Amino acid sequence: MNIAVIFAGGSGLRMHTKSRPKQFLDLNGKPIIIYTLELFDNHTDIDAIVVACIESWIPFLEKQLRKFEINKVVKIIPGGKSGQESIYKGLCAAEEYAQSKGVSNEETTVLIHDGVRPLITEKTITDNIKKVEEVGSCITCIPATETLIVKQADDALEIPSRADSFIARAPQSFRLVDIITAHRRSLAEGKADFIDSCTMMSHYGYKLGTIIGPMENIKITTPTDFFVLRAMVKVHEDQQIFGL
Repeated sequence: MNIAVIFAGGSGLRMHTKSRPKQFLDLNGKPIIIYTLELFDNHTDIDAIVVACIESWIPFLEKQLRKFEINKVVKIIPGGKSGQESIYKGLCAAEEYAQSKGVSNEETTVLIHDGVRPLITEKTITDNIKKVEEVGSCITCIPATETLIVKQADDALEIPSRADSFIARAPQSFRLVDIITAHRRSLAEGKADFIDSCTMMSHYGYKLGTIIGPMENIKITTPTDFFVLRAMVKVHEDQQIFGL
């Protein structure tokens, strides 16, 4: 079973949209979160979708799901106080759903994705699922196009080879048994500051597989990102119209 766990938290403050979180910003009559959900809803290998959402916006999201005929969302849960907590709550909901269908955590793959990252492709989702089947995990990456500098504890600078450097994006996908075990271990140890799932899994010694995703797979967090999204949506629409 393949379950997408979509994180739709965040306050929207970086977009200066205090009255409307960025994942619910409108583009051509459709919220950003719906663009994201459509990708997973339309993918033949995705069995279910769980969304961790700002609690006060759940009724609005439910209306949008009906309006745009998103059919695979099986659970919308209130997000937590942090991204890590929200993802864990989403994983617990995925676990509950899989068990209700008689499917074990070992047999379930979860694809963890940002609600404000709508520019992935069907191939990206497919590649994530296949990589988890092969090695147990998958981190969607893009090649580093600029030099990375890593500051050490003694203020020395490490400059890794650009050819060997990647930037982690999403989805980040795992066997449910592994990622939920890591989250429960972090809870037991009081570690609540992991920046993302691959950081947590690396910390606990899991081997991480990677695939290369599209360069445009950005997170919509600033006005500039929103303008890029608008341009890319227009490109995709033109491709469909002209059969490109």
